[in-house]
Amino acid sequence: MPVFDELSLELRGNGKLTLNVKVTPKSAKTEFAGTMPDGSLRIRVAAAPEKGKANAELCSYLGKMLSVPKSAVRVQSGHASSRKRIVVDIS
Repeated sequence: MPVFDELSLELRGNGKLTLNVKVTPKSAKTEFAGTMPDGSLRIRVAAAPEKGKANAELCSYLGKMLSVPKSAVRVQSGHASSRKRIVVDIS
């Protein structure tokens, strides 16, 4: 996907990337759903928002899409919110 290609290039250049994400849990499948007017990514995740399952699936999905280990992706803020700030650090 072009959005993730651009983000991946930015990540490779800087070693670190911060993303604003709007998450929709309990969706039919985990997928990219576009961008918000403010530039945030919209991502649907299949997992329910309980005990960190949706956050873990989000990190795993972003790791896969950016071709980095899921351990490089973490939720910086918004753990219990649909609006999250995600940090990807490969440095």
